[in-house]
Amino acid sequence: MDSQEFWAVLKARGLTFFSGVPDSTFGDAYNYMVNDPEIRYVPAVREDVALGVASAAFFSGGLGGVMMQNSGIGNIINPLTSFSLMYKVPVLLIIGWRGYGGPPNDAPEHWIMGVKTPEILELLGVPCEIMDPEDLGSGLDRLLGKIRQDSVPGALLVRAGMIG
Repeated sequence: MDSQEFWAVLKARGLTFFSGVPDSTFGDAYNYMVNDPEIRYVPAVREDVALGVASAAFFSGGLGGVMMQNSGIGNIINPLTSFSLMYKVPVLLIIGWRGYGGPPNDAPEHWIMGVKTPEILELLGVPCEIMDPEDLGSGLDRLLGKIRQDSVPGALLVRAGMIG
């Protein structure tokens, strides 16, 4: 799936406000987002800051998104549990899934987090979908349904190379 198709699917669902930390997993999709005049992007120095920024969309009737790498999950656990989940502030987390599949699919420093990423999200009660580049719309619709129904953050896991 190319970057334009990826963002077209998200924008068609009203997702146009994002914050985040750059991640090479997204390839050109990050640069596409930054340069798309229909998407408002606020860069962040850390994932917890991005979560706070993206959460602002909820207070104006929208849904914001965070672009991040799974290594940043450690930086958002406290704000997720003490703010987003506690006060039911929904946000879409688009997480680059470094270390997916373990060795030899990525650098060694990503292997453990690659295995633990879905487990951590499940432990926190954050609904999760793994991006299917052949049918992003269906998975995203399921995830957005859970996010909106339960008023919680939800995560879309994106493996390297899924967005060109």
